[in-house]
Amino acid sequence: MIKALLQGKPFGHPLHPLLVHLPIGLFILSLLLDLGTLLFDGGNDLVRGAFYTMLFGVIMALVAAVPGLVDRADIREDHPARPTANTHLVLNLTAVGLYGVSLVLRYLDLDAEATGLIAFLLSLVGAAILSYSGYLGGTMVYGDGIAVGRHRRKSETPGLTIRVGPAEVRSGYAPVAEVGRLPEGATLRAEVNGQVMTIANVGGDYYAFQEFCTHRFGPLSEGHFEDHQIMCPWHGSCFDVRSGKVTQGPAKVDLKTYPVMVEAGWVCVGDGE
Repeated sequence: MIKALLQGKPFGHPLHPLLVHLPIGLFILSLLLDLGTLLFDGGNDLVRGAFYTMLFGVIMALVAAVPGLVDRADIREDHPARPTANTHLVLNLTAVGLYGVSLVLRYLDLDAEATGLIAFLLSLVGAAILSYSGYLGGTMVYGDGIAVGRHRRKSETPGLTIRVGPAEVRSGYAPVAEVGRLPEGATLRAEVNGQVMTIANVGGDYYAFQEFCTHRFGPLSEGHFEDHQIMCPWHGSCFDVRSGKVTQGPAKVDLKTYPVMVEAGWVCVGDGE
């Protein structure tokens, strides 16, 4: 329940992008107040304003980091965006660390008439790091679709891709996972003989269909179910998991489906050959 809360599922909206605007805005405001103390005769009020604005910015950055860490933990281990997420995390921690040092220097000279040069430069470097880190965050969302639509999903997203090679395919079927790994409403992401597919348990029955949406290639293993329909997490296209037929656009092309059977406690999928 805590993880679902931090992902924004009870609100119907991701929580991390909602919170990150607050520290960014506060840090920029603090930097502007610093410039006011250095360029104009703003006096101690601006110095204190820059200090407290930065202080609240650091607090809100730590608050925003919590759902951000939850989102990062939910990225599939073999997803190409995972290294970007790690860089994003390191840059954010570095920036907050610089702001922390700047706060200490400011506190030691809180009665000054202008912000100290070192404290100002730390704030400036922190803002530059946050700008690049924010760019990386945007590429993960807009380029890789990270966390898009996950606030609508009730079950966990697949943590990795199960790979099954040609040698494991027998009589046209390949054992992918034990039945216990696929409870009601859950999905697995598998690559069987070179074909990437989603395997789902819907209403106690097992279905397999191509992983990527026919509209803009959204990952269907990260989508959510309404009866026997899977909704793409990116743009909301819906498909009937039993037939692969499009039931709601913008997608226009049906999904490829694969035969599924249960044998000896394993979910086995036909390789489509």
